[in-house]
Amino acid sequence: MATPDSLSLFTGLGLSEHKARETLKNAALSAQLREAATQAQQTLGSTIDKATGTLLYGLASRLKDPRRLPFLVGYIASKKIHTEPQLTAALEYVRSHPLDPVDTVDFERECGVDVIVTPEQIEEAVEAAISRHQSQLLVERYHFNMGLLMGEARAVLKWADGKMIKHEVDMQVLHLLGPKMESDLDKKSKVVKARPEETDQRKAKDVVENGVAAGQALSLMEQLRGEALKFHKPGENYKTAGYVTTPHTMNLLKKHLEITGGQVRTRFPPEPNGILHIGHAKAINFNFGYAKANNGICFLRYDDTNPEKEEAKFFTAIYDMVAWLGYTPYKVTYASDYFDQLYTWAVELIRRGQAYVCHQRGEELKGHNPPPSPWRDRPVEESLLLFEAMCKGKFAEGEATLRMKLEMEDGKMDPVAYRIKYTPHHRTGDTWCIYPTYDYTHCLCDSIEHITHSLCTKEFQARRSSYFWLCNALDVYCPVQWEYGRLNLHYAVVSKRKILQLVAAGAVRDWDDPRLFTLTALRRRGFPPEAINNFCARVGVTVAQTTMEPHLLEACVRDVLNDTAPRAMAVLEPLRVIITNFPAAREPEPGYKRLAWGQPVGLRHTGYVIELQHIVKDPSGCVASLEVTCSRADAGEKPKAFIHWVSQPLTCEIRLYDRLFQHKNPEDPAEVPGGFLSDLNPVSLQVVEAALVDCSVALAMPFDKFQFERLGYFSVDPDSHQGQLVFNRTVTLKEDPGKV
Repeated sequence: MATPDSLSLFTGLGLSEHKARETLKNAALSAQLREAATQAQQTLGSTIDKATGTLLYGLASRLKDPRRLPFLVGYIASKKIHTEPQLTAALEYVRSHPLDPVDTVDFERECGVDVIVTPEQIEEAVEAAISRHQSQLLVERYHFNMGLLMGEARAVLKWADGKMIKHEVDMQVLHLLGPKMESDLDKKSKVVKARPEETDQRKAKDVVENGVAAGQALSLMEQLRGEALKFHKPGENYKTAGYVTTPHTMNLLKKHLEITGGQVRTRFPPEPNGILHIGHAKAINFNFGYAKANNGICFLRYDDTNPEKEEAKFFTAIYDMVAWLGYTPYKVTYASDYFDQLYTWAVELIRRGQAYVCHQRGEELKGHNPPPSPWRDRPVEESLLLFEAMCKGKFAEGEATLRMKLEMEDGKMDPVAYRIKYTPHHRTGDTWCIYPTYDYTHCLCDSIEHITHSLCTKEFQARRSSYFWLCNALDVYCPVQWEYGRLNLHYAVVSKRKILQLVAAGAVRDWDDPRLFTLTALRRRGFPPEAINNFCARVGVTVAQTTMEPHLLEACVRDVLNDTAPRAMAVLEPLRVIITNFPAAREPEPGYKRLAWGQPVGLRHTGYVIELQHIVKDPSGCVASLEVTCSRADAGEKPKAFIHWVSQPLTCEIRLYDRLFQHKNPEDPAEVPGGFLSDLNPVSLQVVEAALVDCSVALAMPFDKFQFERLGYFSVDPDSHQGQLVFNRTVTLKEDPGKV
């Protein structure tokens, strides 16, 4: 609860009462701001003016190393740092120089201390900026982006006061243009709103993040180069916002550089409990691609800490998909490789008073506000003995856990580091009956492998504090965790649990059913890996979660197959045509351009034209065959159309796929109240059992790809066997205009 003293202190800094109350809800921020205000008052010996109070609030909310608070408060209170740009430079300096003492001469030079910017200098800088844009200003008048003028003036006068620059811009623009007229008050005309599909395409091609435009203009490698993403350089982890330093940090980074030689190191760390999906394709491209783009290395590390759900087939399938997308791991490792070291560190964590053995049950720890552990303060020696007993199998599953003493960003207290599982491990057998959790394992495995950039999806942001805390609690090298947005698709589910439900319900055959968006399914359907990589490049390296339309992925597939897939001809509904020389005549329906009475058509790629002479029907009245005559294509009038055909064909099975679900968001109860299993598309698969295909494809092997003229792109399915080819339609030749 906010006390009157606290409120008056914060409102005295210039905060509104609402802002002061909001600040008091954040215990860490309010404590640091209170300390800063108290120190500033002691330095000044008087009340704090609003400008100083604003800087003190900015300092308290952005400073990550509280050891630097007295140093920086002194500069603010004495007015040596009196602008926002100076404060930003000061915070960057102390973050980049974590070790005591600070070189004050260097610090003051980098922060513009004692640099005086005169009104005349501001006037000249603004005048020069307006001169460069005068012609455009005279045309656009007050619709011109005045921020551009301020930015150019600020670039020349780094330490100038922003308010003074804005005032000067306003005055000089008024002098040039005169007072605003009625037309200057009109809003800019709006751009015609694009159709939803055009908007989706623009999002896919023009995502902008960290100053990088993702899309066809920039390749994935160009997007992932270090200077584009503004990631820290190897060994400069401490320059990253939010990175926590200790007295050991700089020495550990020095040793890290000696081991890595300054090389970028990333890792792709999947759990081997399911098949990779389209979202993992972005993760693979980001991790392996970032390393490749910066002449680094990437580990494939299996996070095999949950033996209950891991199967050998998943290990193999994951490696195959990484290789299929075109990447070769520098080394394949397993979290289980480090079980001995992880156990040793757990013991050390207990010795340092940073972990304890707890007996709360799993159900007690669920929810947002679980009760605090009554065993949090048990003696170190007691926790050491109990942890050893856990390791020796003296407790039942769920009877004891090892927990770490920290609070995470999302408010979760004391995450579990080790739990008991009496399940044989895929690699270590019965050696262990306790297994580390993700929260404990991941950062320490990154540390062991000297990862420079630990790239993970946005949902792990809440675990960043535990990542830094654990490495620093053990005084080991601490990498930097960077988060990026997940990639999802409409009309799809990718959850392992839900795919298993689809398999159990008979809606799909297995993990690699071509209607799914697992990578094995996309490969089976015939999607080239280059197309998937290109799609990831078009989506871009975004921080926000992205949900894309499937047709944007299909467009990338067409782009690749159009250049690579051999052409062949096939017919899905074959009709025998017998060429004769008996004429006949009949008028076709208006607008019909195929073979009809009195309307000859060309045979593609033959130089011949055929003309209908006779229709042969079977006893049921269905058309059985056609009798036609043929002539040279150059012998008469050019036909209105050319048709595809096959001669001496192979009979094959062709599987035509459509969306598995009928709604964009099958998992959304608001859109599909009955659940995703109620949203299945009844025509998501159509099988043509007696299609005919040109004999040129007779020797095709599984995953070979073809363009069947006028029908689409097709891939040979692994179900094929000698004498019976099975083709999956990968995509149609053009996007179906009926799709939204």
